[in-house]
Amino acid sequence: MDTYLIILPYTAVSFSVVARFIFMYLLYTKTSTNIYSLTFCYLSIASSTLWIPYGVVLNDTPIIIRSSVEIFLLSICAAYITRNRCYLKSEAVAAVVTGQ
Repeated sequence: MDTYLIILPYTAVSFSVVARFIFMYLLYTKTSTNIYSLTFCYLSIASSTLWIPYGVVLNDTPIIIRSSVEIFLLSICAAYITRNRCYLKSEAVAAVVTGQ
């Protein structure tokens, strides 16, 4: 019984990290500028930031690992989306100015 209580949280962490990598892959392949994806990133970062102290208080390593990795990966996603929004917007403005 105790083995399941050790394996289950780390399995959940693994699924969560894989899901974030899939999200990152989709953002990359679609060159996302979606404001909803950006909002999702910011809200998830805020949520994970709140989970870290909770995990520390409970001395729950899987929660701390998952939240830390999620903050890191979602920060990369948010930066990528923001970069795309700025870069593609400047390209659109340049096209309008040059008449292309």
